[in-house]
Amino acid sequence: MTGKIIKGIAGFYYVHDGKEHIYQCRAKGIFRNRNIKPLVGDNVEFTVLDDEEGNIDEILPRKNELIRPASANVDQAMILFAVADPEPNLNLLDRFLVAMEAQRLPVIVCFNKIDLCGEEKVEQYRNIYERAGYQVRFLSASQGIGFASLKDLLRGKTTVLAGPSGVGKSSWTNLIQPEAGMETGKISKKIQRGRHTTRHSQLFCVEEDTYLMDTPGFSSLYLENMAPEELKDYFPEFARYEGQCRFLGCVHVGEKVCGVKEAVERGGLSRSRYDNYRLLYQELKEKERRKY
Repeated sequence: MTGKIIKGIAGFYYVHDGKEHIYQCRAKGIFRNRNIKPLVGDNVEFTVLDDEEGNIDEILPRKNELIRPASANVDQAMILFAVADPEPNLNLLDRFLVAMEAQRLPVIVCFNKIDLCGEEKVEQYRNIYERAGYQVRFLSASQGIGFASLKDLLRGKTTVLAGPSGVGKSSWTNLIQPEAGMETGKISKKIQRGRHTTRHSQLFCVEEDTYLMDTPGFSSLYLENMAPEELKDYFPEFARYEGQCRFLGCVHVGEKVCGVKEAVERGGLSRSRYDNYRLLYQELKEKERRKY
């Protein structure tokens, strides 16, 4: 049979058969010998042993592989922050966007709990992230605002849902797939875990060919294996102004004649995004200095 790994924990992989059954599977030792680790999102061939269990025989070719969250065959990411309770940490949001840009993954930026703020704040965040080139959605899980348009964006894709704790990820997972709690319960019964605290990445089948991956909440995110000079390439809105920089390879920090810095001063680029760029650049420079 073929299926998709929806969760992996303690050496067990939970494989969804594409219909409505989940099998608890072990991976054959051959994968360890080949130094291949099964990932959430992997399409696999597996042998059914009984109604509940099976063995993974083959991992089918991957379309892509994400480092963080560790997953495979992902089409897009949905990053969820709250507009209030808690207030959004835009530095953390920009870090996540850089990480997704580095992995060439399209991102939908979502702000939840808009029932807790006024229109002015909504426009502030819309202005920052739509100008940066991202799709932005404003939502309220408690009032169902944005539900229909979000489902349309997810249809036919495998989407990673990520964000800090307390912003409503589990609420949106349960709205989009009401049986998510039930599926989690089935798995939890086997592995003796709590019912819906997301400790590990897990895929939920929303409808045919549509999967949503709920990931553990994060409060920090460090950029790894990235040279400081690369960082500018992961702020897509900078590209249109780089032709106005005096020097080829300008990093938009200390240079006197810089199209990006001038665009920030004119209001053409978000100061919030640029300030976060400078902070991340200095962090990467410091990390590079410590290496040597």
